[in-house]
Amino acid sequence: MTYHSEELLPGTQRALLHRIATAQAEGRAPSLVAAVQRQGRVVWSGSRSCVDDHAPDADTQFRIGSLTKTFTAVLVLRLRDEGLLDLDDPLEKHLPGTGVGGVTVLQLLGHSAGLGAEAPAPWWERTPGTLRPELADVLGEQTRMHPPGRRHHYSSPGYALLGALIETVRGASWAQVLEREILEPLGMSRTSTQPQAPHADGWAVHPWADALLPEPTEDLGLMAPAGQLWSTTTDLLRFASFLAKGDDRVLGAASMKEMHAPSAPPESGDWQGNYGLGLQVVRQDGRTLLGHGGSLPGFMTALWLSTDDDVAAVVLTNTTSGPPVGEVAADLVRIVADAEPRIPEPWRPLTEVDAELLALTGPWYWGTRPNILQLTADGGLTLQPMRGSGRGARFVAQPDGSWTGLNGYYAGETLRVVRAGDGSVSHLDLGSFVFTREPYDPASAVPGGVDAKGWRGLGAWV
Repeated sequence: MTYHSEELLPGTQRALLHRIATAQAEGRAPSLVAAVQRQGRVVWSGSRSCVDDHAPDADTQFRIGSLTKTFTAVLVLRLRDEGLLDLDDPLEKHLPGTGVGGVTVLQLLGHSAGLGAEAPAPWWERTPGTLRPELADVLGEQTRMHPPGRRHHYSSPGYALLGALIETVRGASWAQVLEREILEPLGMSRTSTQPQAPHADGWAVHPWADALLPEPTEDLGLMAPAGQLWSTTTDLLRFASFLAKGDDRVLGAASMKEMHAPSAPPESGDWQGNYGLGLQVVRQDGRTLLGHGGSLPGFMTALWLSTDDDVAAVVLTNTTSGPPVGEVAADLVRIVADAEPRIPEPWRPLTEVDAELLALTGPWYWGTRPNILQLTADGGLTLQPMRGSGRGARFVAQPDGSWTGLNGYYAGETLRVVRAGDGSVSHLDLGSFVFTREPYDPASAVPGGVDAKGWRGLGAWV
């Protein structure tokens, strides 16, 4: 057995430190702390501060702002998985009287409900939640900015509604449900709705002078599910591990994959970014990043993870504006993934081989286009074009002997093995497309039939 070190190389560590040091200095942040996780293990952390010998560490709490929304989304998915609601349910079914009850739970999760981006004045992030004691105070008079379901329009009040939905269905406060159903099972003991020492203080930095102004720290009341939480890099990397693969104690892998999938068209002109269910989904540096950013007066946060590289990064800072924390976190992922690519797991043969499935593998033709059907280590099938790009997909077996597409053009489509009268395989049927062992095999049920004279050369036409 050949082992490899789990520690980062010195050059990689220095590149990570240089990136956050540059961000703190150029962004004029009072302090900044960051950490990187690879294959479920924290492999690097670092911090910078304007006060010597007073830098934050991995146990220092910062306010994480809208990253709170991801926690709220997980709680809603749990309700769905328990059969207590459906994502296509109108809000009115479970939370009547809001005035926007026709929007669906799914639309609220993916910010496509068409609701306003912010609560009415005064600025909700910098004023006490007691100023908005009712959901009507959170929504205001102009509740609809766009037709529901038509476009992505980020809405913090939409997540206040989801928090109220959780409280109504569970019969407990959002904070209590959060503690019981996410924080305790995942061991996130340093994540809380109120600051717990040691924690950073929030500051504003003057745009044209190196001067500081303390920011107020308010309890957000009904808006808490959209941005209330405080956390640490250690806890957030633990949360990142959960977001990558799911955890049956909280939310299973299948539901987590739903959160990863884009749920609405992206904003006009922003074709690199999208939004799943409580998660941002972006393409950067040739890789897909999942996570969320957050900001409240005095604080900015970013968490990004690349499931393909199995690398996650968190950046926390205590300033209202300045360092581009989302870019910094993405750069930390890139630095590690590019400098020290993931070591593939050893290839191993199947434990058992199903003879009937093995007989299906190899080339199949859709018309004249060759495709390869392969048996995967997990017992599934993949169908890929033999040459160039095209429609390919992974398939999972169903109890009735059919297969269901998991991704791409054939996601949700059914693949069936069609047999002749003697029991031999005639062809594959994939969403009405016929795949044959030979191009336009006359012995198979090719739609439209096959010319009886068969294939011919140019001489047959001249």
